[in-house]
Amino acid sequence: MQRTWALVWLVSAAACQPAMVRTVAEPVYVIAAEEPAAASGNQDSSAAMVDGTDGDPELADVRQEDSAESAVAASSTPAWDLEVEPYVSHERVTYYVRRYTTEARDRVASWLQRGRRYEPFIRSTFRAYGIPEDMYYLGLVESGYDPHAYSRAAAVGMWQFMTSTAKGMGLRVDWWVDERRDPVRSTEAAARFLAALRDQFGSLYLAAAAYNGGPGRIARTLDAHADLLSGTGGEDLFFALAETNSLRSETANYVPQLIAAALIGKEPERYGIRLEPAEPFAYDSVLVPAATAVAAVARAAGVELDAVRDLNPHLLRGITPPGQDSWVRVPVGSAGAAAEALTALPDSLRAGYRTRKLTRATTLATVARETGLTVKQLGWYNPGVKTRLTAGTVLRIPTRQALLAALDVPDPAIERYGPAQRGLHVVRSGETLSHIARRYGTTVNALMRLNRLRNSRIYAGQTIRVR
Repeated sequence: MQRTWALVWLVSAAACQPAMVRTVAEPVYVIAAEEPAAASGNQDSSAAMVDGTDGDPELADVRQEDSAESAVAASSTPAWDLEVEPYVSHERVTYYVRRYTTEARDRVASWLQRGRRYEPFIRSTFRAYGIPEDMYYLGLVESGYDPHAYSRAAAVGMWQFMTSTAKGMGLRVDWWVDERRDPVRSTEAAARFLAALRDQFGSLYLAAAAYNGGPGRIARTLDAHADLLSGTGGEDLFFALAETNSLRSETANYVPQLIAAALIGKEPERYGIRLEPAEPFAYDSVLVPAATAVAAVARAAGVELDAVRDLNPHLLRGITPPGQDSWVRVPVGSAGAAAEALTALPDSLRAGYRTRKLTRATTLATVARETGLTVKQLGWYNPGVKTRLTAGTVLRIPTRQALLAALDVPDPAIERYGPAQRGLHVVRSGETLSHIARRYGTTVNALMRLNRLRNSRIYAGQTIRVR
């Protein structure tokens, strides 16, 4: 039986987001040919940005180059909604300005260029959540605006969320869909997360430090140095805390990197960086049946597969998730054609896989040979399947068009934490502060004081100090 799965309803970016086909101004991601490792999920594309000790001299021993210092000093004052001016001459800030405009210049320029297509959407999203728009430059420090960035700690996406934190922020992360890679949804989650951290610490720069190093660690460090920091407030508090040398170097350098990136990003030509104009990202959406191949949607829309694939980086296996209809993004103006063509498309050409029930015991390798696939490809569509298969096992056999858009990515559930520490509790989904207080024989007020919480709101993945 055929159904009509798509309705056309175009609205502006400023309008509400209806569950219909829509056009929204947002950035697009195009895999850069010069950075295949980052796109494949095998390297941390932001590592060079956040590690202040990766082979560089100690900050105190770095002799600043005259050209970089002159560029900062001569810079006119742009409009800011971050507190930047007081820290322009800070040692760590000038260090990163020099670094980003010398040895890392080409890389930073390419990331700034990539971010231009995302910038209008990110700024409008941050504004909607009450976050200063210039926090946009946090995306450069985190990932170079790469939706497919994958860190050594298994943080993923433009905003580098761990799985537990992402789920706590309302993102879908499972075998089929990883919204950490979705520029739209992940930016909204980053805005919510930053707003919660700012509420907790009363400082945007401390919120940024907590975004990087974890709110529990920042709260404990503030408590440990409460006497020394007495009388220090506002954004100065982060820099005073960093001077105690009690933060990890990555976290201590994080805000200086943000400020340096913002200084350069605001006035790139002053630092010898020329950026080209970029078309703002816009898309329509089409509601399609479960397990529809992304390639089939592209064919129905009459557009190149890359265009649809790049608009939907969160669809990991080249298909919409099984078991439910899903919205798929298509280039602006192609939704109507896609809806009509998909309605007429038979399941044999639309579906991303067929099922096969085994009549005898066999192995996954044998099925792979019989179907002309690899064991890995079969594994993409049969999570948890064993290498030895019993009679009656039902396997999903992907179609060639599904494989065209499939990503070779790790299990999104993987998390890599450091060694567990006594006295700490990692918040699980559904837990409240009162539940945690009862578990450890304490009170909500005591936990709020211990963790410098302004209210009882917590989120999955947050580390809470319990004693």
